[in-house]
Amino acid sequence: MILKTYRWSFVVTAVGLVLAAWYGLSAHLGIGQAIALVLILSILEISLSFDNAVVNATILERMSDFWRKIFLSVGIIVAVFGMRLIFPIVLVCVTAGLSPAEVIRLALAGGDPETPGTYGYELHEAHPTIAAFGGMFLLMLFLNFIFGEKEHHWIGPLERLLEKVGKLEYVQVIVAGAVLLIVAESFATEHGRTVLASGLAGIVTYLLVNGLGELFNVEEHLEHGEHHEEGAPARSNGPTPVARATGKAAFFLFLYLEVLDASFSFDGVIGAFAITSDPVIIAIGLGVGAMYIRSMTVHLVEEGTLAQYPYLENGALWAIGALAAILLISIEIEIPEVVTGLIGLAFIVASLISSIRYNRAHPEEAHAETAAAHS
Repeated sequence: MILKTYRWSFVVTAVGLVLAAWYGLSAHLGIGQAIALVLILSILEISLSFDNAVVNATILERMSDFWRKIFLSVGIIVAVFGMRLIFPIVLVCVTAGLSPAEVIRLALAGGDPETPGTYGYELHEAHPTIAAFGGMFLLMLFLNFIFGEKEHHWIGPLERLLEKVGKLEYVQVIVAGAVLLIVAESFATEHGRTVLASGLAGIVTYLLVNGLGELFNVEEHLEHGEHHEEGAPARSNGPTPVARATGKAAFFLFLYLEVLDASFSFDGVIGAFAITSDPVIIAIGLGVGAMYIRSMTVHLVEEGTLAQYPYLENGALWAIGALAAILLISIEIEIPEVVTGLIGLAFIVASLISSIRYNRAHPEEAHAETAAAHS
């Protein structure tokens, strides 16, 4: 099972290390140093994005086997080449007003993020745009969870209270808009307009992609004669008892996953410059890590881990809320990546421990969930 699920991750790792060795030799970086940097960056990406794997699994469970394969094939190409290599170059082009050729020249030249005029410096200058978009997109995901109906309540009193507040129409958008205004006016006085525009783009992107996915999901269920009873509870996130999404519904879920991955990758791309300023090494290292995150996502789905550990999804979504807050705060205050990784890990571990305790207290229910997950 492990070999089947992670075989492409192992292949990508081997290819990545060979490319790193070749590049290290040709760029006079040194084979050993290039390989070491790729391994460190891979670990960085995995540690920062494990909660991403859990959240991705809740969405991937709703997709057909075909679209799961697309997620692992086309999706990884977008993740590695799109988000880890091409996107930073495009971002620097837009924010710095430079031509693609000039940005590529700067990227290959490397340079310290503290030195004006270098690729690392220009990318760091674009951080307010990145953090506002990614922070608001992830915040919308988090708010959609805490204000929506849930099968299990991890932080019981608080989650039940927020679930009641969630009955107010458009409460997610109201709260997100208020947060964005506070950040733009208080935390980001030097970048207020940029933060406001990028944050609004993040909110609109979430509403558009998530809304289209839900729209076509509902339409396809109706076409197949599938109806929900009026008043029946429905979870806003995670697996549902309906058939897996296919066609247009799955396509928009796939787009949703890609935007979600992009939002998670922002802090990793920026944080990687604290380790090396070489964009090629960064792309290889983060790309290898991204492949493992995708394999972990599939592993969680196929093993039914989310059903076996009832609070794991809750912990991952609270970790996303923390990451959204960190991204928004980091517009003005620099926060070490190790802090981001540890906070996310703390939520995951805490929810895992709570899930184990719950299963011990309710052994019959835990057995039923495990049997259902493997059926």
